[in-house]
Amino acid sequence: MVLAELGGRITRAIQQMSNVTIIDEKALNECLNEITRALLQSDVSFPLVKEMKTNIKNIVNLEDLAAGHNKRRIIEQAIFSELCKMLDPGKSAFSPKKAKPSIVMFVGLQGAGKTTTCTKYAYYHQKKGYKPALVCADTFRAGAFDQLKQNATKAKIPFYGSYTESDPVKIAVEGVDRFKKENCDLIIVDTSGRHKQEASLFEEMRQVAEATKPDLVIFVMDSSIGQAAFDQAQAFKQSVAVGAVIITKMDGHAKGGGALSAVAATKSPVIFIGTGEHMDEFEVFDVKPFVSRLLGMGDWSGFVDKLQEVVPKDQQPELLEKLSQGNFTLRIMYDQFQNILNMGPLKEVFSMLPGISAEMMPKGHEKESQAKIKRYMTMMDSMTNEELDSSNPKVFNESRMMRIARGSGRLVREVMEMLEEYKRLAKIWGKMKGLKIPKNGDMSALSRNMNAQHMSKVLPPQMLKQIGGMGGLQSLMKQMGSGKDMMGMFGGGDK
Repeated sequence: MVLAELGGRITRAIQQMSNVTIIDEKALNECLNEITRALLQSDVSFPLVKEMKTNIKNIVNLEDLAAGHNKRRIIEQAIFSELCKMLDPGKSAFSPKKAKPSIVMFVGLQGAGKTTTCTKYAYYHQKKGYKPALVCADTFRAGAFDQLKQNATKAKIPFYGSYTESDPVKIAVEGVDRFKKENCDLIIVDTSGRHKQEASLFEEMRQVAEATKPDLVIFVMDSSIGQAAFDQAQAFKQSVAVGAVIITKMDGHAKGGGALSAVAATKSPVIFIGTGEHMDEFEVFDVKPFVSRLLGMGDWSGFVDKLQEVVPKDQQPELLEKLSQGNFTLRIMYDQFQNILNMGPLKEVFSMLPGISAEMMPKGHEKESQAKIKRYMTMMDSMTNEELDSSNPKVFNESRMMRIARGSGRLVREVMEMLEEYKRLAKIWGKMKGLKIPKNGDMSALSRNMNAQHMSKVLPPQMLKQIGGMGGLQSLMKQMGSGKDMMGMFGGGDK
């Protein structure tokens, strides 16, 4: 993912500083210089980087810190806080309301992925219970309507456009009126783009905005445009009232920092980031969890939210009950593999877990992991109900393993490998025994009862060490999200 390298370099700079015996001015400067170089090489603008470095030095005054203070943690928190500040414009974007028609207009240069992003935005809201519709007011690019039509049909979203009408304003007005009559509560207007900023593009955007009176204008920006991002974002904001930004192509290996810093500089909040071509490769952008994941610190709240989306509400109490009993069967493993596959791209899922930065899972490895999960599930499809519901791996003698291998078209050694994975997961699951189950059996309450003590048992030792032991884990829980909300989730903070 874009910025994975940046996150890795910042994390390494912090780790190198924590390896020194005494954290003095020299160690702090070396750490900040490495972070500064990493940010500049990722195309983050120089004034922002300079301001960030100055702010950190003002926060971390080593001479004023008493001997009892944990200097490393104070420096880490200052870096975390300043990165968040850089990406947070301090205001939220307009949010559509259900059952009340909202018009959202998309603008941006050609090639930024605007049409695909329109459909992803519609699909995301459709899953949340909205009634979205798409209007193609792009008459400049040949094939724009065909692309939108194809995307919308695939996602089962109503659409409007024309092969004969050349006036984008007329199409936009007709489309909006039609979908208002059909009681759609989210009408998305896709506008034309150009290869570069032109007066004709801005004039057309102004006319469409004037005619449709959108509640929100979203600027779609390609993450790979680097330092040009600032001028581009500024020009669009001056032409139409840009209220939010979506950054696309965050799955590539481009530097990407320019887009983020330009957005921060123009004070338009980023609301989503596109992490791939597929419909579900689209993430809500939330500053603190994003920075946490960038630094390999994870995003437990996002992970639990994802889990909630894929585990049906009526199955949540049963799953939590099994979790507290520590009774792990192959059937439970099968169901959880299914949930993981439904949660979206594995890279995105794993980056939510502390200690795993996006750098640690290259693209090839992601596909390999997904293929392995599917392979294990195929083997489990060849098991009997008795085998799936047993929590004793000793029931799998040689003849049973041969039967499973034949039935699934796999090798016996692959069946043995799958059973070893089961034993490993059963061991982790067993450590969750005794977890306090909320009365309503709601999955969202799972994390509220997972205090640092419980989490330290579940996390692999090397991951816990990377976070900084128990102290680091508690600090992480305080840092992520708003302190009060996150500490409440993990069983700490004010009652």
